[in-house]
Amino acid sequence: MSAVTLTPRALYQEVAEQLRQRIFNRALEPGCWIDELKIAEEFGISRTPLREALKVLAAEGLVTMKVRRGAYVTEMSDKDLRDVYHLLSLLESDAAAVVAAQASAAQLQSLQDLHAELEGACEERERFFAVNERFHLLLLELADNRWRGQMVADLRKVMKLNRHNSLLKQGRIEDSLQEHRAILAAIMARDAQATAHAMQAHFAQGLEAAA
Repeated sequence: MSAVTLTPRALYQEVAEQLRQRIFNRALEPGCWIDELKIAEEFGISRTPLREALKVLAAEGLVTMKVRRGAYVTEMSDKDLRDVYHLLSLLESDAAAVVAAQASAAQLQSLQDLHAELEGACEERERFFAVNERFHLLLLELADNRWRGQMVADLRKVMKLNRHNSLLKQGRIEDSLQEHRAILAAIMARDAQATAHAMQAHFAQGLEAAA
């Protein structure tokens, strides 16, 4: 039997990632219509892989398909935002509590190292955004529940649709950093309940700033 050569990623997945990044960086704004003909021409592809890519983004909640009108970048209502933050708070506080109870010394050190990087990024907003997300994703990785991790990954994508990211609010980065210190301190103390409460407070404050 001859060998089968597989490409690292299907074309539609590459297209989905390109569109995903345009949505995240606001090149495609929430509520805007996605011009399939224009994008297919720009990418030099047929509309088939583009439509498959749009299905992926629709499944993630980033795109809304409207009958006879095409695809639109999803708009977040206030209720959507509250619902997403509520679920993230539940899932991530649970993950952080698991880490507090079960993490190895090496894993705790990795969290401390990443937090130190976060402390050093507070004067650079975009870098702070990136390191902040890495910290949250590391907690999920260490908690080692792939189903929870997948749910959070999808919710975090939708959260990025919010026009008023909580970290853009004046003083929010400093507040967020203080909240991260409380989360890390509870984890290092191996206090699962305090860790969960600290993470829930972090999301509550984030929602207040984002609303």
